[in-house]
Amino acid sequence: MIETHDLTKKYGDFFAIKGIELDLKQGDVFGFIGPNGAGKTTTMRIIATLLNPTWGEAYVCGHSIYTNPKEIRRLVGYMPDFFGVYDDMKVIEYLEFFAAAYRIQGAKRREVCDEMLNLVDLDFKRDAFANTLSRGQTQRLGLARVLLHDPQVLLLDEPASGLDPRARIEMRNLLKRLRDMGKTIIVSSHILPELADVCNKIGIIDRGVMSVNASVDEVMKQVRQKTVLHVGVAGDQEAAAKVLEGSEMIESIEPRPTFLVVTLKEGIEDYSDLPTWLIQAGHKITLFREEEINLESAFMALTKGMGKKT
Repeated sequence: MIETHDLTKKYGDFFAIKGIELDLKQGDVFGFIGPNGAGKTTTMRIIATLLNPTWGEAYVCGHSIYTNPKEIRRLVGYMPDFFGVYDDMKVIEYLEFFAAAYRIQGAKRREVCDEMLNLVDLDFKRDAFANTLSRGQTQRLGLARVLLHDPQVLLLDEPASGLDPRARIEMRNLLKRLRDMGKTIIVSSHILPELADVCNKIGIIDRGVMSVNASVDEVMKQVRQKTVLHVGVAGDQEAAAKVLEGSEMIESIEPRPTFLVVTLKEGIEDYSDLPTWLIQAGHKITLFREEEINLESAFMALTKGMGKKT
């Protein structure tokens, strides 16, 4: 659906982006993560055919940005970080105006606008003036606008920027609905938790260079080199720790108020004997699970030292 090869944009001697490589299939949700000014918007604007690269190539649904930009624009919905709404228009009028621009005519126009208002949960605001909407509602209205022509690809530049916590949750839920509809989505953010439970692939960019570009599972494997277990027992936790200390597969044991944090040595994947030993020693197990690494922890580990001046 989206491919880029050596995508580069220079301004004089400054590289806004350098050598960006993407390969996204239908239904992928790509979390594009990096600080402000890292190159996320530049990349998305090039894919949307709103900006020409200095060199490199990009394809959307098999169409080159050089040879078929008009067709790409029919297939893409691009939502910038900040966009204006017409203050003297009602919400439904705003959508109908853009639907007309997409050449959606007659009764179909009202039908599509109603569908999009329902999708973004704004049908209750259909007759409100656009300038009376909250920031979160305005963002959802902007998303409804880019969905009017049923694009296969969505480029969403910081859609949760400036939103309050409730509006952020609503935006995440909306992104999940779009993902379930089979849309291919690039969504950028400088705040990782916004994307942690939405995307299946992530790219981390800084100073125009993408240092990480992989599936979420691959990123987790890259970060986690040692397995960490949470082990809880009913009764004497210290005695349980002594049982586990006898295993050569364990590197360290750290007591917590209600469980033990057990770190296995690097390369150990089979730890199925540990609960058996505890049970044979007379302990009742109340907790035994692997510690989860969330995407935020992975991001911090992978970007350690990034952004520092050398």
